[in-house]
Amino acid sequence: MKKVIILAATLLAVTPFTVSAQTDQSTETKTPAKKKTSAQTKSSEKSTQTAKGTQPLKLVTTTPLPGFTGDFDHFALDLNGKRLFLTAEDHKTVEVFDLDGKHLHSITGFDTPHAALYVPESDRLIVADGDDDFGKAEIVDGKTYKIVNTLKLPNGADGAVYNPNNHTYYIETGSDAEGVKTHAISKIDTQKLEHTGDLTFPGNHSEGMAIDHEGKKLYVNLTGENKVGVVDLASGKVENTWPVPGAKKTNAMILDEANHRLFITARTPPKLIILNSDNGSLVASFPISDLNDDAWYDAAHKRIYATGTATTTVFEQKDADHYEKIADVPTGFRAKTSILVPELNRLYIAVSGKGKAGAKLALQVYDIQ
Repeated sequence: MKKVIILAATLLAVTPFTVSAQTDQSTETKTPAKKKTSAQTKSSEKSTQTAKGTQPLKLVTTTPLPGFTGDFDHFALDLNGKRLFLTAEDHKTVEVFDLDGKHLHSITGFDTPHAALYVPESDRLIVADGDDDFGKAEIVDGKTYKIVNTLKLPNGADGAVYNPNNHTYYIETGSDAEGVKTHAISKIDTQKLEHTGDLTFPGNHSEGMAIDHEGKKLYVNLTGENKVGVVDLASGKVENTWPVPGAKKTNAMILDEANHRLFITARTPPKLIILNSDNGSLVASFPISDLNDDAWYDAAHKRIYATGTATTTVFEQKDADHYEKIADVPTGFRAKTSILVPELNRLYIAVSGKGKAGAKLALQVYDIQ
């Protein structure tokens, strides 16, 4: 596993991009009906009260995953097929659930899977699989759950983001080794399921990414440089860079295009940083959950969810310049990766166990209140 875990979160309810980098990992729009299952552990209506008496998140289902150890990484979504995919990087599998949290299947044959994208047109799953000494994208048949092709990538394939405008899945590569001057973001054509080239960026690695709704501009956390890069996707060139003030080891990135805001999470110290997406100027910053990885903007409720170990920090957006922390929702150990599904009004969180003896790994399903 790479020492720094990557996420690129995107604006699910305002733009069609999701990653984990990922995001809503498909281009589907239909909403399936919710069904209750019996093979799951139900919560006792656990919720967190805000100062106003509201309940931002209510835990409705916990699916224990006995036999799993280490860390989970990012999610992918098949909305029409009612499936959720979760990369289990240390278990070397991709786990399949229904949208109520029932465990359906374990896909095997990976080395260190980190991110995934479901492609509904071909019923294929693209899995970013990499570490410091290898990189690849595995193509999985959505019916048989077998790996049907492997695309070689630069070492360290990790987080990713999807651009539906040009049908390209951008996969970050690189490492946290010192002295490395450049790294690549690989391009996967999701229609041809081919590796079509690489973009070169300064520093040893990137983290979260976000793409504007027209698919023309990419924002990326150049974590090795402690900067934000603004990329013209037509030319593949970095047209601007901005410093990230007061924090290092940036992870998630979300673009709130309507308000011209860029939300970035960092680990050192644990912080949410809000920048003007037009010029990179600092708008605000706030403490958040430690060991954070994924973050999401919920446009319907005007909220930001930042998932980290033990808690998910929830902010309310008053307007483009004003934000209020409304809750630290208790979750679980290393419960740092997640996916927001606004069509279902749900947040899914993976509880990991790396470094903790007897850790109880699980999938948690939260209804948004």
